[in-house]
Amino acid sequence: MAGVGTLVLAIVLLFVLIILASAIKIVKEYERAVIFRLGRVVGARGPGLFFIIPIFEKAVIVDLRTRVLDVPVQETITKDNVPVRVNAVVYFRVIDPVRAVTQVSNYIMATSQIAQTTLRSVIGQAHLDELLSEREKLNLQLQKIIDEATDPWGIKVSTVEIKDVELPSGMQKAMARQAEAERERRARILLAEAEKQAAEKLREAAEIISEHPMALQLRTLQTISDVANDKSNVIILPLPMEMLKLFKSVGEAAGVVKKVFGNEEEKKGKDGDSE
Repeated sequence: MAGVGTLVLAIVLLFVLIILASAIKIVKEYERAVIFRLGRVVGARGPGLFFIIPIFEKAVIVDLRTRVLDVPVQETITKDNVPVRVNAVVYFRVIDPVRAVTQVSNYIMATSQIAQTTLRSVIGQAHLDELLSEREKLNLQLQKIIDEATDPWGIKVSTVEIKDVELPSGMQKAMARQAEAERERRARILLAEAEKQAAEKLREAAEIISEHPMALQLRTLQTISDVANDKSNVIILPLPMEMLKLFKSVGEAAGVVKKVFGNEEEKKGKDGDSE
């Protein structure tokens, strides 16, 4: 009988130890324990060591750290009827562990589904140019919509980033041709502007030289000096404009003299014939 009594006592002590062990709970700094007492929420506890009433209370551990949710690739059509494949990443965390446990059965799955449907909706309302050039604006719009949808669950969405946008191959070629044409247009405009500016400067230089003829001579001498540094070049010395004018004047004078003498000889000839 003594042996049976000892065995029963040992079993009772073991059962008590198991109950006491189940009553002790320890949660980490980034965790909270949502306590249910007879099926009703009595609040969240932690971090650190606390006790619960075995059998009557149950603790559900919730992680408060920021989670990274990879949104799968979504196939959708933009507002200007361009089919695209888009994926994104969502950063969120639990700010109210009680609501995260009681308001939704699986807050991670629920947030993922909301992110997928919102991504398709926002991309469908945007043009392709906005999707490619104004991605930050779309990120903010996605973050606002998803955050408002998950707020009743005690979820805070901090950031949403569109990672990759995949376009059809035909659209990529068309965009490449468009970009090439745009670059060519800009190059032609720059060239035309350069030609215009050069023409204006040449006109100004011509006006200055026309007012000061010696400026042309000085420019000519400077050009000759620059060319003379290279012995492989052939230097052609142009005649100054004053010399050309001098030659022209001498030629005109010679023509007048010749004309005068020619008239006199013709007159003498006529006088001789009349005698």
